[in-house]
Amino acid sequence: MPARRWNINLQEIMEWIIQGEQEFRQILMNWDLKESEPNKLDKLSNHESSKDNDISGIPNNLPILPLRGLVVYPQTAVPLTIGQPRSIKLIDETASGERWIGLVTSKDLDKENPDSSDLYDIGTAAIIHRLFRAPDGTIRLLVQGISRFKVVKYTQEKPYLKANVSRAVEKIEKGVKIEALARNVHDQFIHIADMIPSIPRELVATINNMKNPLQIAYNIANLQRIDVPRAQGILSEDSTSEKLKSLVAILAKESQVLDIGQKIQKEAREEIDKVQREYILREQMKAIKKELGEEDARSVEISEFQEKIIATQMSEEAQKQSLRELGRLERLPAAAAEYGVIRTYLEWLVSLPWSKTTDEELDIEKAKKILDRDHYGLEDVKERILEYLAVRKLRNKRKDLLDKASTVDTIRKEREGAILCFVGPPGVGKTSLGQSIAKALNRKFVRTSLGGIRDEAEIRGHRRTYIGAMPGRIIQSLRRVESNNPVFMLDEIDKLASDYRGDPASALLEVLDPEQNFEFRDNYLEVAYDLSQTMFITTANQLDTIPSPLLDRMEVIQISGYTQNEKLHIAKGFLIPRQLRENGLLPNEVKFKDDSIFEIIRHYTRESGVRNLEREIGSVLRKIVTKREVEGKRIRIVSKKYVLELLGKPKFKPSEEVAKRTSIPGVATGLAWTPTGGQILFIEAASMPGKSNFIITGSLGEVMKESATAAFSYLRSHKDEFGIPEEALIDRDIHIHVPAGAQPKDGPSAGITLTTALASLFMNKTIDPEIGMTGEITLRGQILPVGGIKEKMLAAHRAGLKIVFLPKENEVDLEELPEEVREDIQFIPVDRIDEVIKKALLN
Repeated sequence: MPARRWNINLQEIMEWIIQGEQEFRQILMNWDLKESEPNKLDKLSNHESSKDNDISGIPNNLPILPLRGLVVYPQTAVPLTIGQPRSIKLIDETASGERWIGLVTSKDLDKENPDSSDLYDIGTAAIIHRLFRAPDGTIRLLVQGISRFKVVKYTQEKPYLKANVSRAVEKIEKGVKIEALARNVHDQFIHIADMIPSIPRELVATINNMKNPLQIAYNIANLQRIDVPRAQGILSEDSTSEKLKSLVAILAKESQVLDIGQKIQKEAREEIDKVQREYILREQMKAIKKELGEEDARSVEISEFQEKIIATQMSEEAQKQSLRELGRLERLPAAAAEYGVIRTYLEWLVSLPWSKTTDEELDIEKAKKILDRDHYGLEDVKERILEYLAVRKLRNKRKDLLDKASTVDTIRKEREGAILCFVGPPGVGKTSLGQSIAKALNRKFVRTSLGGIRDEAEIRGHRRTYIGAMPGRIIQSLRRVESNNPVFMLDEIDKLASDYRGDPASALLEVLDPEQNFEFRDNYLEVAYDLSQTMFITTANQLDTIPSPLLDRMEVIQISGYTQNEKLHIAKGFLIPRQLRENGLLPNEVKFKDDSIFEIIRHYTRESGVRNLEREIGSVLRKIVTKREVEGKRIRIVSKKYVLELLGKPKFKPSEEVAKRTSIPGVATGLAWTPTGGQILFIEAASMPGKSNFIITGSLGEVMKESATAAFSYLRSHKDEFGIPEEALIDRDIHIHVPAGAQPKDGPSAGITLTTALASLFMNKTIDPEIGMTGEITLRGQILPVGGIKEKMLAAHRAGLKIVFLPKENEVDLEELPEEVREDIQFIPVDRIDEVIKKALLN
């Protein structure tokens, strides 16, 4: 590296001198005080000659030592460190001779090996006075600047630089102006030296004794922090008055900076002294009270609250509120009614996780393994969760870059991201998915149920003016989980209610809206609490009952029911091992055959999820344990025979039920969507002598009644096309009934089934029991698309249907179905109702 000043301050130089380097003391402190030396230097620096290359004792051809970040002035002594091989060679060869070297500064501070083109053309001729070889191989030396020179031409590049140099004459003006400038520079330096204790007093005394303006300028410049271009400018300037003017500006700025720095230090010291004084007085007061026996539990409690308020690192607003309430508590008598209210309030504030976070782990591969381990199937849902985690990981990795690239000016903190809403029937794993996400993120998990909540205060809390007031469920849950960034699941958000006590759904807007929740205000706390780092996940069975503004804040992920094959894998991988453990059995003590599990699925449960399936498996295992403990009978393999023996008569026989119900004309099998999943729906039509009345029963909603009326009108207007006899419509009462009348039913999806059931009645033809259908009809016979196709098709598969009519526009929805369902069922997309009637009744 190029030569540079030692990385030590003046105090360290002085310490080195004191430790035995007496020769340094003579050179560094006293060389300019000797009568002969200054005269010699003046002659060397001011001598004029008619020859350009004559510098009175200085060789015409000088070895050049490049300097980095340092300018050496004439008439100054400077310590240098040499570490570059070529520079070490230069010193080795020069130190044994006349010890003359040329010191020239590099223009590029970052360049390790500057060549001749990188150096300034004005330098300083110097003599090596002292040399010391350090253990690390570097050379430390003390050089004394003698005079300026200008590089005429470089005569050698290797092994080190050499150059022909010529005298650079310096102009020393005389008069009052130069004297005033020199005095100004001197006085400012003395002022600065008074503020910097590290400047040795010997150096200050040395400069005080200087009379030569040029010598004053160079020595003071050598002791100041000046950037290289300005320092080189002082050296390159020929006029002494100009050098002094430059120094006046530099010293004035340095003096101002030091004045401000001292002022800041003084203020900080006074503040520290004040704090220390208060602390000492407070400790003395405690000691006095303790000696007098006056220290009571209340004082201890106040002190503990003060420590906790600081330790929790709550927001500035919350801290001010806490200290204000603590002051009130300190002034109140313990018997006051408000004392307990304020104390409880403070306990809530200091117990909340204002700054407590759980270290997040965003390992996508690990998250995928956790999701696959905890849940079978649900590939679309898992994919969306992994997308969410991958985006979050990338966003965290590029946070600084995104902040720089962002053109949006916002005052809120980084928000957590999309709010996921899992929608599906009971028992499909919505809540457990939230738990798996928490495991994948290495965050804590907290859950609260919103079902049946009517009071807004359940979300936002009660005001402290009420007796027994408490924060809402959000704040209570965060206090319980002791983290401000948990995975927070809001279960059954579709079952919120409202009455005269407010609308909880509206209160949840502030919780779930990323634009608001960084400043959530609970009525009890009365201060803003940041929920932006909490990951909220909601669950629902249906979307219709969720208010639109609330639904708009969430990203809906539909979770449909499971096929029989999926239920089989879930039972073997998750349900049976869990039930074995809960019933005290070891993993290998009881095993289920596949046909036994299928028997339970088909004939003992009728659901989209697997909750009842787990109950039935648990019932089988309990009976096995009972037989083992009471009768001593051990059942190790559960077959289909044992299922029938242990669970008794099958509860459901879907295929037999469908065949029995559709064995007469006027009955059609429809497919319906319900909050608990897809179901098959039987629609019955009957005709009797009467006065052309049209009767509809079965607890049907207005939409379904309108569909029935439209179906009847369509068939009457197209009776000739389908061969419906006139006597089937005239003087006959028509009755449509949908069984399970205690359960409300509504929606347009039954339009196609209602029409087909009436056509079957009028044409006196039965419908194939393996046929199911869904779709909305118009008065013109057009079939319109409907929703819930996946759930309905899964219900058809569970019921054993083989042919399903559905709207042609819903054909694209079949791609979401499992391959097992697509293979077992023939789907017939139709545009008009006459296609259904002809294929179902006229074939």
